[in-house]
Amino acid sequence: MISSWRTKRREKKATKRGLFMKKTNMELVIPSQFTCPISLDLMKDPVTLSSTGITYDRENIEKWINEGGNSTCPITNQELKCVDSNIDDHDVLLIPNHNIRKMIQQWCVENKEYGIDRIPTPKIPVTSSDVTELLAKIANSIKLEMQDESNMCREFVIRVKNLASESDRNKCCFVKSGTGYALSSAFLELSEGKTAKNGSTLEVILSTLVSFLPLDVNSKSILGSISSIHWITWFMRNGSLSSRRNAVFVLREILKLEQHEGLLSGEGPHHKGSARGCFQGFELHNDKVEMLLTIDGALEGLVRLVKEPICPKTTKASLLTIYQMVNSSSSQSSISRFVDVGLVELLLEILVDCDKSICEKALGVLDGILTYEEGVQRGYSYALTIPILVKKLLRISHLASEFSVSILWKICKNDCHLVEALQVGAFQKLLLLLQVGCSETTKEKASELLKMLNVHRDRVECVDSLDFKGLKRTF
Repeated sequence: MISSWRTKRREKKATKRGLFMKKTNMELVIPSQFTCPISLDLMKDPVTLSSTGITYDRENIEKWINEGGNSTCPITNQELKCVDSNIDDHDVLLIPNHNIRKMIQQWCVENKEYGIDRIPTPKIPVTSSDVTELLAKIANSIKLEMQDESNMCREFVIRVKNLASESDRNKCCFVKSGTGYALSSAFLELSEGKTAKNGSTLEVILSTLVSFLPLDVNSKSILGSISSIHWITWFMRNGSLSSRRNAVFVLREILKLEQHEGLLSGEGPHHKGSARGCFQGFELHNDKVEMLLTIDGALEGLVRLVKEPICPKTTKASLLTIYQMVNSSSSQSSISRFVDVGLVELLLEILVDCDKSICEKALGVLDGILTYEEGVQRGYSYALTIPILVKKLLRISHLASEFSVSILWKICKNDCHLVEALQVGAFQKLLLLLQVGCSETTKEKASELLKMLNVHRDRVECVDSLDFKGLKRTF
């Protein structure tokens, strides 16, 4: 009796286990009405186009309309027209499909044993009217904040940051509503105050501004005021890691020109002039650069960010800002300060092992510093200057090669270090550079270097040309 009962129990368990294994081996198919027609994936935030009635996942259809620049329905190819021109297009075209979303959530719960997680209920996206109202609250609360009667301005700014980080659609809505300008104006007003509470609010505004980079011209102009730059510099020197990072990002945004950014990242024309010549014809923000040079600790704070890197992006932003300062009209006064804090040696140490973008920016800064005799003298004293520069030729990018030739020309034009340059293979690399092509200015400098090196070739055994047999152009 007992054995019979135990036998039946074992058989029942085995049957259940077999059914479970059979069920888990089945391929789970997502119902077609739950998939987005664009990505064919399970929809997380289904919305329906008001003009066609077709349901898509919000993220995919917004990319189709905004990033793709399309004005038609992906399936029906019908024109997407806004009914009311006074209302945001997204609010009219995209209607949340709550029924489909609930059905998808129920399906996820029923199939959780397959590892399907229930999709969360999406948050309601902000509208342009919501953003306008929130920005108005920030503007109205600034005076109370400066009088130390309220802390609401900080809370409103935090709400802006949180809402903008929820989705790309929210961020786009904030940008179109002029959030960058509103936050820049708030930063300027609070920077003129003297209370410690203003500092905590300014730190939050600075962090939020980074979320909306790049800024428009008016916002940059506001942030370029003397009081604003003073506070930004203070955060760069004395703030936390995140505050220092945010400060240098905003500072680079104030000073940078789009042409500089593109050329120092290796983009743009490569054979229409030298690397330095490419920057001519673009007006630098000399007034802001000179203002920055007059602020105590600004220069040292930038060098510290390069010496004690927080992240690669911070290092790049610091190098770009230093590049602006080195190449400004009053750069001669700043060169000695950069040399005194050891920037030349620091840049050469960075060049030993760094990625392409940082290498190009470091070489650009070094080329600017070595334009003056103080920088050249400091470059002489560093033992690895010539080997590092020769190594960068034809190994990183076209821009890095042009900067390297320019720096070598400045160091070697007084017949210094020519023998050392020959020993590390500069002669062969310069010949190869002329063969693969370079700008006219770089070609002139390379030819002059070859003439100077040729005089000393009989004094040293050069590197065999077979060492360059497998060298390929990497750019």
